[in-house]
Amino acid sequence: MITLPKGTKDLLPQESYKWHYIEKKLRKIAGLYQLNEIRTPTFEHTELFLRGVGDTTDIVNKEMYTFDDRSGRSITLKPEGTAGVARSFVENNMREGGLPVKCWYETSVFRYEKPQAGRLREHHQFGVEMFGAEGPCADAEAISIAKSIFDELGLNPRLYINSIGCRNCRKVYHGALIGYLESQKEGLCATCKERLHVNPLRILDCKNENCQRIAKGAPSILDYLCEDCNAHFEGVKHSLDNLGIAYTVNPTIVRGLDYYTRTVFEFISEGIGAKSTVCGGGRYNDLIEGIGGKPCPAVGFGMGIERLLLTAEAEGSIIPNEELPTVYIASMGTDDYCQRLTASLRKAGISASFDLVGRGLKAQMKFADKIGAKYVVVIGDNELASGIVSVKNMRESSQEEVRIDDLAHYLVK
Repeated sequence: MITLPKGTKDLLPQESYKWHYIEKKLRKIAGLYQLNEIRTPTFEHTELFLRGVGDTTDIVNKEMYTFDDRSGRSITLKPEGTAGVARSFVENNMREGGLPVKCWYETSVFRYEKPQAGRLREHHQFGVEMFGAEGPCADAEAISIAKSIFDELGLNPRLYINSIGCRNCRKVYHGALIGYLESQKEGLCATCKERLHVNPLRILDCKNENCQRIAKGAPSILDYLCEDCNAHFEGVKHSLDNLGIAYTVNPTIVRGLDYYTRTVFEFISEGIGAKSTVCGGGRYNDLIEGIGGKPCPAVGFGMGIERLLLTAEAEGSIIPNEELPTVYIASMGTDDYCQRLTASLRKAGISASFDLVGRGLKAQMKFADKIGAKYVVVIGDNELASGIVSVKNMRESSQEEVRIDDLAHYLVK
């Protein structure tokens, strides 16, 4: 038997209603904030992620699905959503339509990593990107969008924020951080020892317990922010206070992608495993220029759909059951008529089905109950002759006689 590739998962029909519910809520919030959907290819030129995500990150070094196409070009399945949207912004000269450009997307992302709860090798990401707004209000707007989604779903993850400054103040901080980490080098994991002089900020984000302990004693980047970056971060906090959004400043949040500048944030939920980040994002003012565009400030976030579902389950949020079939038309030797009647009910906007596999009446009734049909109508020669059918309400165990010509009106009513 051929089975699933490791780290992938089938979405079964009996579970899909949960995704439909989540996706409907995401689209609702996106509409309230006047975001427009963007769809980018599942794969991009590998160079986009080398230049955008960063060639020292775990994603690029260890997790990307990269291959050469038949013309020898290096292609990568997207490991995250932001770089592709940024590429589209530049390539399609979207700034001509006026700034800010505000987009949302839902996409599959692919990372070769150890499968775990809520994080598969193919998982699904909802993201928001906003280009062209430089002030701290835009950072707060992005955070507010994510918070509105959680509120809409009845979830309450905690918000943590930080600033990792700009290229200038990070250079100064890197010197202080490397000096501290050198004194603690023997306690670092093998990966962080490799990162020490290449990308020391990543060490603050390591999940190894020893590295986390060492990170707690590291100098805070907030003490090294330049005047502009400090003013920006204070503006973000002011905007969040103005919106009534609670937050905690956590100087160890750095995110795992090199394109971030200044504000970074995470929404963290308890009870969904060791990696409990449900949503993460921040500002990335250098990304557009880094992939070949004119300089343009930007801010955004991504949240995993699987993580949202796990969080809803952990916090006891109830996802309503799927909309069940309205009526099942059971045939007693009247297959052709039942087929035509079902078609007419569907044209009237009524969810309807009929027997497709030649079941007897008793088996049809069992099947109707199994699929959750609210009503069952049995049609035989007598019903055709009288023009009257008996409509059985499966939930209330009651029935009522209705003229066939009035059936659609009765079911809608």
